[in-house]
Amino acid sequence: MENSRKFIIFGLGNAEDKYTGTRHNIGFEVVNAVAKKLGVTFRSDRHAYIAEGRYKGRTLILALPTTYMNLSGKAVRYWMEHENVPSENILVICDDIDLPA
Repeated sequence: MENSRKFIIFGLGNAEDKYTGTRHNIGFEVVNAVAKKLGVTFRSDRHAYIAEGRYKGRTLILALPTTYMNLSGKAVRYWMEHENVPSENILVICDDIDLPA
């Protein structure tokens, strides 16, 4: 498949139940909503829960990293390489990218 038609959407958060519904897990919530809209379900795989669907002729891979938020780069790197998806076809959804240090 042509890589320009394949995209990965990463929803960042923490997989533990105590973070469910918190601001820190907004990435999970957004990606779960996309999965529901596409009618796809997640499977447990390496470093993430993964689902795959199609939208307007494009393959969308949805990823919920199972690493902690600060280690999510490990999952992002693995899935980008595993699926051979270029960085311009990656969307990362998280809660605090614009907060001051």
